[in-house]
Amino acid sequence: MSADEPGIDVGEYEDVWVFVEVHDGEVMPVSWELLAEARELTENTGENLVALTIGEGLETVADEALARGADRVLVADDPVFEPYRADPYGEQFRAMVEERKPSIVLIGGTHTGRDFAGRVAVPAHAGLTADVTEIDVDDEGILQARRPAFGGDVLATILCEEHRPQMATIRPGVFEAAGPDPERVADGEVVSVDVVVDEADAISEVLEREVGDTADVTEAERIVAVGRGIEGDLGPARRLADALDAELAASRAAVDEGWVDGARQVGQTGKTVRPDLYVAVGISGAIQHVEGMNKSGTVVAINDDPNAPIFEHADYGIVGDLFEVCPALTERLADERRQEVPG
Repeated sequence: MSADEPGIDVGEYEDVWVFVEVHDGEVMPVSWELLAEARELTENTGENLVALTIGEGLETVADEALARGADRVLVADDPVFEPYRADPYGEQFRAMVEERKPSIVLIGGTHTGRDFAGRVAVPAHAGLTADVTEIDVDDEGILQARRPAFGGDVLATILCEEHRPQMATIRPGVFEAAGPDPERVADGEVVSVDVVVDEADAISEVLEREVGDTADVTEAERIVAVGRGIEGDLGPARRLADALDAELAASRAAVDEGWVDGARQVGQTGKTVRPDLYVAVGISGAIQHVEGMNKSGTVVAINDDPNAPIFEHADYGIVGDLFEVCPALTERLADERRQEVPG
């Protein structure tokens, strides 16, 4: 169905929506990242910025969304939404979209967001772009959703001119969250929406939940990332990461070799990170990888090739054998810690 056919008038759709994802009372950081970026979109379109959240016990979440820039917060609060299941979330979200007709809907590209976004977009005849790393809007309110394509070799711009809403799942870590301003709360509005789902209608039931031990590298303050240069031996990098109290990450090459779990991949086809410290161990520095870590605070590169591109993006570079450099750094850190402990 196109915009020229009866039943769809893109002019009826307005406002920018951001999904605020909550689990067990904790807001996923990507929600605040999207809210800050969406604020800039609405300044260009002149529309309202609307946050919506689904879950149980969401009063403080709604207030924080207002403090972080939302003009209005839509709240679907009911025990049926905890713990998360795709069918209740998808049905509730779809009902809100079809009733209120937003022009743009932004969802964090988390496991949850990727799981239910399609359940909204397909039946609502919306356009959905996945794994977006850049967003903008033109003078006509058309969302410019950019995402890696062809294995990360190009950045494609996806437009949705004939369908509404324009939906996108956004990769966590690509935008910077703004801090809350408590004075904004009084100027905003919290709207409790009708819950359209019931436990009796749910087609799934959570019998047991198991939480894995793989950390979310997008939230790490310090990262030691490994590349093909480690030749399958993670030991030196792991010990350096432990000494720095850092998370282990990897380039695509190390993930493709099976040395590191894919959830820890950094780059255009992996995750975008912005830690205070990023140590690149045995990583050549291909542009696909650099795109995922170029917003890091301090970058340290360790590579035996003095011409490796990674040095162009590093604040500090160490040319040498990583199997010698990493243990030396680890020992130096251990010595400093021992000196800090009163004897």
